[in-house]
Amino acid sequence: MNSIKIILTGSTGMVGEGVLMECLENPNISEILSISRKPSGKKHAKLKEYIVSDFLKINLNDENFKGYDAVFFCAGISSVGMSEEEYTRITYDMTLHFAKAMLSQNPDLVFNYISGVYTDKTESGKIMWARVKGKTENALRKLGFRAAYNFRPGFMKPVEGQENIKWFFKPFIWIFLIVFPSKSLTLREVSVAMINAVLKGYPTSTLEIKDIKNLAL
Repeated sequence: MNSIKIILTGSTGMVGEGVLMECLENPNISEILSISRKPSGKKHAKLKEYIVSDFLKINLNDENFKGYDAVFFCAGISSVGMSEEEYTRITYDMTLHFAKAMLSQNPDLVFNYISGVYTDKTESGKIMWARVKGKTENALRKLGFRAAYNFRPGFMKPVEGQENIKWFFKPFIWIFLIVFPSKSLTLREVSVAMINAVLKGYPTSTLEIKDIKNLAL
């Protein structure tokens, strides 16, 4: 596989925007379909955009999704101030419906899911978001993709030129990289690792920080 065509979500968030910017410049990516609720604001010959109001309403038989090699699922939301029911609807229900729609059009698909460090694969811990993320990871592995990888990054340094960065996050960027190097990544490393997961594969479906760094080499 010399080049790949990917579907990307979350292009208007920090992680998704960073991954998108790196994929636009990466020679191993020939086409990107960004699926989101609003335009990314980016223009590029590789980039196509498909605007949807609600991921839960995506048609499972939509042929606009046909012909892709991988999904880079970077959409997500903070659990702060949310009930478990509401957070589950967005994090679990929405992701699984989206995944099923992509799989129905691309049976040989690789699904890369941006999860989070400390996600609870037992689904039974005390931290709500970690349980829900763990439930989502486990369900994705069972859907029948050619491969499903759960990426668990920690702190991520944005790509130069990114616009979707929270103001309160900016002062801590260099502090984390210096003080917590083992818990930090760059979004470039995450992006390259996601691409290499499709091109090369990886022996485990759950990628912690050290795995992401290894796969980005």
